[in-house]
Amino acid sequence: MITYEYPFNERIRTLLRLEDLFDKATYFLQQDGAHEHHAVLLTLFEILEVAGRADLKMDLIQELERQRQTLLVFRNNPDISEEALSGALYEIEQASAALLGMAGKIGQYLRENDWLMGIKSRAVIPGGVCEFDLPSYHYWLHHEPDYRREALAGWLKPLLPLRDGLTIVLRLLRASGRSEHQVAKGGMFQLMLGGSGSQMVRISLTLHAPFVPEISANKYALNIRFTRPESDHRPRHCEDDVDFEMVFCNL
Repeated sequence: MITYEYPFNERIRTLLRLEDLFDKATYFLQQDGAHEHHAVLLTLFEILEVAGRADLKMDLIQELERQRQTLLVFRNNPDISEEALSGALYEIEQASAALLGMAGKIGQYLRENDWLMGIKSRAVIPGGVCEFDLPSYHYWLHHEPDYRREALAGWLKPLLPLRDGLTIVLRLLRASGRSEHQVAKGGMFQLMLGGSGSQMVRISLTLHAPFVPEISANKYALNIRFTRPESDHRPRHCEDDVDFEMVFCNL
């Protein structure tokens, strides 16, 4: 299956973007090449920009606390595994404590690093990080992979409480809904939501189904238009009936 997620508000949109960026940084950090480590640094700069919202940390802390209170209701419930419940509560408490331990503005230690900010300012210019623009960075990229990896991991580490917190929130969000089978007649699907409290919709199709959903939604209405990619990847409206699975998610 291939799943497409569409957030209904800016808060979930921000968490999904950060999740994607942290995944990329983690993947490229494990590689040895200078190009891959350059990708980690560029991704770190993107995380810095996306995470710059002043209320992001408190949003995560408040949501984790709300989920902790919800789980506490299930204490001593014979239908609930006490071990699993304790594990979930411990994970939430650890993530909350780490977020509370983040002092000051998110990523301020990076903004105070003139060398990194010099790279960041050049990185927005096409081809702006060539060796003649940033010879000290060119020198750094020629260090041993373990040396670069240690430095990158050190710059990334103070941001990991954000990753751990949003991972829990998004996991709970994705698990909150129930899958329903739907059919888009002639490639079109519309549904009135009537002010629903859903925060995200997930659309899943079989992996090899040649359809791509173009989704627009808010708390009042959901519209999906399925397209069929051409050989040049340009979308063409699909007139077939399309079977798909749909999940509305809400914490």
